[in-house]
Amino acid sequence: MQLKSRHLLGLDGVSREEIGAIMDTAFSFKKVLKRPIPKVPTLRGKTIVNLFYEASTRTRFSFELAEKRLSADTLNFSTSSSSVLKGETLKDTIRNIEAMKIDFVVMRHGASGAPHFLARCIDASVVNAGDGIHEHPTQALLDMMTIQERLGKIKGLQVVIVGDILHSRVARSNIFGLKTLGACVGVCGPATLIPREVESLGVTVYPHIEDALAEADVLNVLRIQLERQKGGLLPSTREYRQLFGITRQRLEQTNRKVTILHPGPINRGVEIDTDVADGPFSVILDQVTNGVAVRMSVLYLLAGGKGKFEGEGNE
Repeated sequence: MQLKSRHLLGLDGVSREEIGAIMDTAFSFKKVLKRPIPKVPTLRGKTIVNLFYEASTRTRFSFELAEKRLSADTLNFSTSSSSVLKGETLKDTIRNIEAMKIDFVVMRHGASGAPHFLARCIDASVVNAGDGIHEHPTQALLDMMTIQERLGKIKGLQVVIVGDILHSRVARSNIFGLKTLGACVGVCGPATLIPREVESLGVTVYPHIEDALAEADVLNVLRIQLERQKGGLLPSTREYRQLFGITRQRLEQTNRKVTILHPGPINRGVEIDTDVADGPFSVILDQVTNGVAVRMSVLYLLAGGKGKFEGEGNE
């Protein structure tokens, strides 16, 4: 099936069928990535601008690699070497770029809603690569793909998101996507980092990590985003680890095989210990691999691809 929108701005309101189509297509692209020459001509002739106003490693590299694997032409925008430093507005920046006849913009921005504003200004398709504390749809899609790959299903699983929920765009997109696919979703963290309205989204709030671990099939462990906090929300990272850190000892006490995810970057020894992040129940590196396939899938479907990719030949 084709996606209903020509943009991917978030997962709020995206149907189960559309999420399923993205994930099915991503699994087919993962097979492409295992070929001796992991490249197809699917987006040859298309031009994609990567418009990143915030620092990024995994997301930016993943999109760039996905675009190259699809044979698209790419332009990479950096605020440190652009006219933004001279006072150029976002709207003027992108209208000048669009005048060069582009097809897609992949955007990361510190302001919530920036990709939505962009989508109203230009004719190109917009993919949200993370906006403020709002959404990060492709991260949630790759998280769900990884869960599906590891456990064989999503419906009926208990997935608990642990950490700084208040400032997390990853948490919001995961809640929307997981609930749509039939998972039971919980959140756990300091009360100061749990949004007051979160229960209205149909999630369970666990005040103690031990309670969450007693029921969880999957833990998605989030980084404490100190750079987004105004101060006073967290006494110290040391105290956070003592109360909510995912340690080997805590996992062993549950006597459950809990699948561990983390969107990165990891603060080892704070929200998660090294022997857990690198342990047998961790799928963190699988998430990174699946990120390329998911982003290939999104770009392919937004370009008009219909349903599961059937495997065009190498270049």
